Amino acid sequence: MKKIPSLFVRECDKLTREVNPSAAWVIAGEGVATRKFDGTAVMVKDGALYARYDAKRGKPLPSGFIPCQEPDPITGHHPGWVLADRPSDKWIREAAQADGASVTGYANWTYEACGPKIGANAEGYESHLLTRHGAVLLSDVPRDYDGLCAYLSEHDIEGVVWWRDINDQDCDKVKITGPALGVGKRAGKRR
Repeated sequence: MKKIPSLFVRECDKLTREVNPSAAWVIAGEGVATRKFDGTAVMVKDGALYARYDAKRGKPLPSGFIPCQEPDPITGHHPGWVLADRPSDKWIREAAQADGASVTGYANWTYEACGPKIGANAEGYESHLLTRHGAVLLSDVPRDYDGLCAYLSEHDIEGVVWWRDINDQDCDKVKITGPALGVGKRAGKRR
């Protein structure tokens, strides 16, 4: 799962109204809109649970690191995955075992781990759980700046991710969040 580009161009840490050229397909009406959850990304692969890991510039790659993409030449960020066996991964392991589930019961895919001990628990969950990325389709999402501001002000969600092919987790994706637009109940947070 590569870093997902924003629908609009970012300048000086603020979004502009200019459409990101790599996201023009969304404005053209392509793709499927899905709900973006506010937690931490995890991956299930061959029955193992992986946590997101950013090997920032100069940081050595941990053993077993699975890269998502090449390091960003500007920021040096190198996103990838590591086995979720560190003490800090306790809550995502708990999320994978919600309702008596086992990691081996999850399909090879990426998920969002959410719950009371994950981040600020912006989703307001009472227990930890995993939600498959792309699982919650949104049918009424506008694709223009003003429409998105209004939509994300009216809906208590972190944001929207458009998938070019909802059945392919490696497909092109584009995102927008209320906090990035400065709207919605979560506008104090930035993603």
